Amino acid sequence: MEKNDMRNIVLTALFTALIIAGSYMALPVGPVPIVLATLFILLAGMLLGPGQGAAAVGVYLLLGAVGLPVFSGGKGGFAVLTGPTGGYLAGYLLAAWAAGIIVRPNKGSEGKLLLRLILAALAATVLIYLPGVFWLKYKLSMEWPKALGAGLTPFLPGDALKGIAAVILARIFIPRYYGNGGE
Repeated sequence: MEKNDMRNIVLTALFTALIIAGSYMALPVGPVPIVLATLFILLAGMLLGPGQGAAAVGVYLLLGAVGLPVFSGGKGGFAVLTGPTGGYLAGYLLAAWAAGIIVRPNKGSEGKLLLRLILAALAATVLIYLPGVFWLKYKLSMEWPKALGAGLTPFLPGDALKGIAAVILARIFIPRYYGNGGE
């Protein structure tokens, strides 16, 4: 096994562990809790790239699907994936992949990296909300205003802060990870 292969495995496992830890840092606010996991999902995509970032999320989802208590509230099992939060969990995979695609280190100038990080945070967050709110609406037979009130509005301030934190942290770590300023 090459040195880079081992590094990639370790980083994927690290981000899977961070996502799990972030899932335990939750505030219950209705059918969908506020979790810190989304910060680590954004960072996984931004720092690891689309494939490896999505792999970290995929491992997290797989561990939860087989019953390990990795989801919010220490839950696990396939029923969580089909429950009210299932759309958000599916969105996690899309979010990490999209963040990695948008950031694409080693392209552009310093200013463009910051712009890509901001766009990645916004797009990834939207890709969590879209399937999440849609699934919540249909799973719980809600009208759109109620689904948006339960599955979007309470999360906007916290997700804005997590997006800002992800941009700042990625801006700090990309030069360390890629060794050339991320450009």
